Amino acid sequence: MKRQAVLKRLKIAARAAGLEYREVELANHTGVVVGGTRSTIGRHSEIADGTARAFFKQYEHEFGKGWWR
Repeated sequence: MKRQAVLKRLKIAARAAGLEYREVELANHTGVVVGGTRSTIGRHSEIADGTARAFFKQYEHEFGKGWWR
């Protein structure tokens, strides 16, 4: 999955839920803050499907179980 597609899906879900979405550029990663949950994603153009799924799973507390499906 493309990195921009992962971030776009997260941004759309945050907007739909009425939560704050923020990206912070770190040294080798991009920090993503949605509501009270914060995580990082690497700066690779292609993100492995398993990695994207694990990244989305970190935000289940904000959006609900299985929100990315």
